[in-house]
Amino acid sequence: MDKLLQKLSKMSGNEKNKTTAIVIGAGMRGYGYSYYQRMKPDRFRVIAVADPKKYQREKLQTLCGISDDMAFKDWREVVEKEKFADCVIICTQDKLHKEPTVAFAKKGYHILLEKPMATTEEDCREIVRVCKENNVFLSVCHVLRYTPWVRKIKELIDSGAIGDVVNIQHLEPVGYWHFAHSYVRGNWHNESESSPSLLAKCCHDVDLVCHWMGERKCQRVSSFGHLSHFNKENKPKKAANRCLECPKELESKCPYSAKKIYIEDGIKASNTGWPVFVLTAGPPDIENVTEALRTGPYGRCVYDMDNDVMSQQVVNMQFTGGATASLSMIGFTGSVCTREVSVFGTKGEIRYKDGDESVSQVDFTTRRRYKHKLESKSGPLSGHGGGDQVLIESFVSAIYHKDFSKIHTGADETLASHLVVFAAEKARKENRVVTINEDLSFE
Repeated sequence: MDKLLQKLSKMSGNEKNKTTAIVIGAGMRGYGYSYYQRMKPDRFRVIAVADPKKYQREKLQTLCGISDDMAFKDWREVVEKEKFADCVIICTQDKLHKEPTVAFAKKGYHILLEKPMATTEEDCREIVRVCKENNVFLSVCHVLRYTPWVRKIKELIDSGAIGDVVNIQHLEPVGYWHFAHSYVRGNWHNESESSPSLLAKCCHDVDLVCHWMGERKCQRVSSFGHLSHFNKENKPKKAANRCLECPKELESKCPYSAKKIYIEDGIKASNTGWPVFVLTAGPPDIENVTEALRTGPYGRCVYDMDNDVMSQQVVNMQFTGGATASLSMIGFTGSVCTREVSVFGTKGEIRYKDGDESVSQVDFTTRRRYKHKLESKSGPLSGHGGGDQVLIESFVSAIYHKDFSKIHTGADETLASHLVVFAAEKARKENRVVTINEDLSFE
């Protein structure tokens, strides 16, 4: 018998009653979900990790008490073994989602998959097909569905408080430095290497619109977008190729200066979390971060990159019954990911801005205005308004109780909302309105 299986067969009865997980990709998201073991050690345990980066791998080993023989550089080493855990948490880069998901599903592992599901329509369809064929749970990390404000809006809509929904307006303000970090210098800067910014950043938001629309299905989509400002034509004269080498009179006036973002607002301000820690393979200290800015992509001038993803985009959607929705993604904002939504119904309206303590409702019949106070979340898994914790709790509970209804972002729901994103990209690139048929094909 494989030494690994021999080791696992000796687990105590209490250990065997826990939901066991393998983490593939030990970056920020993989580490975050793994922290649930610290919160609920009697219910959940991460027993193996795979990540090519030694620092991230060892950091997660320390968090979860994973022995060296259960730490792997490549997920393929794991999938070659007989099944030895209940589930796999896949938090690799976007383009690296499909292959491990399909491989582990075929081995019978339940899957918690970071969003987006995959970067192409075909790969998303294949993931769903394989998971269904192998009777495994698939939950995609649309964490916003689990946040108090999203659930309250859904509750109000479903209660009939505003009548029939006729329109939803949704704004995603990415944040000027966040856009520069992730979509100009970072992993999602080039569509051929990652995915369109609409998919990478706003598959969350399209999913929310579809979620709030309920039984209504998106039928028609149009979209317009543009990459503004971040190109060679806007590079100041005498600007260097790297921020650390740029003349001070230019660097000090640049809002996208890597020196400002990662050193002055980062290391020197005692912020070694995101986005600073993603720059280095080792600890995010001043030496490692400075070296990363000297040699890596995050230190390059934003006007010298090969970025091609949209910096702003609008998506217009029409649903069955005639209801409409519009989504705006904007990279040039002071606020960072503080989403704003307005839902208009035949008997009232709902408004909310991320960070507010309550959801606002207007009742057209009584002329009254209501404030629905939200529960607040704090703690190590309070990210996305507490959605991170509720998502992992729901996934673990679904596996333990073998109850798929506990998963709110399963295969079919996620595929449907992802297809709206792919339809929007098709509409933008082909400059036309795309129809989504009942069988989820496009025309």
